[in-house]
Amino acid sequence: MSGIDELAACAGEWRGTNRLHDPNTGAPEDTPSTLTITPMLGGRFVRVEYTWSYRGEPQEGALIVGHEPESGRAPAYWIDSWHMGHVGMTCTGTAGLDGALDVRGTYAAPPGPDWGWRTMLGPGPDTLAVTMYNVTPDGAEEIAVEATYTRA
Repeated sequence: MSGIDELAACAGEWRGTNRLHDPNTGAPEDTPSTLTITPMLGGRFVRVEYTWSYRGEPQEGALIVGHEPESGRAPAYWIDSWHMGHVGMTCTGTAGLDGALDVRGTYAAPPGPDWGWRTMLGPGPDTLAVTMYNVTPDGAEEIAVEATYTRA
């Protein structure tokens, strides 16, 4: 069994709270959130879709995750209506045997150097945690999103 199998075993609907550490105000904002996990292509990929809101405006995002059994790598593609706008982010990382996902990508931040983004997803039998970090060009991680879910 690979990490993607454990993540796929979490298939279904989840409900919880999304905490955005708002870069515009410096304060955290909690909003209701939903998350859906769907195995794809015979279990070779998993789609994680979520909803949340920002200042009353609905937001949504998705992460499509694969797994390369030989190398243990977990390639992923992330999109989010508030964080990414009209651009997606290619990520890579690992999916542990317990289903824990840890992937990273980069995004342009003109006029300076690119910044990083780290997404961690930790499944459990009845709970799920998603944590996202903004990563400065020098490698310092700053918490951006903390979301916790239970099965709906």
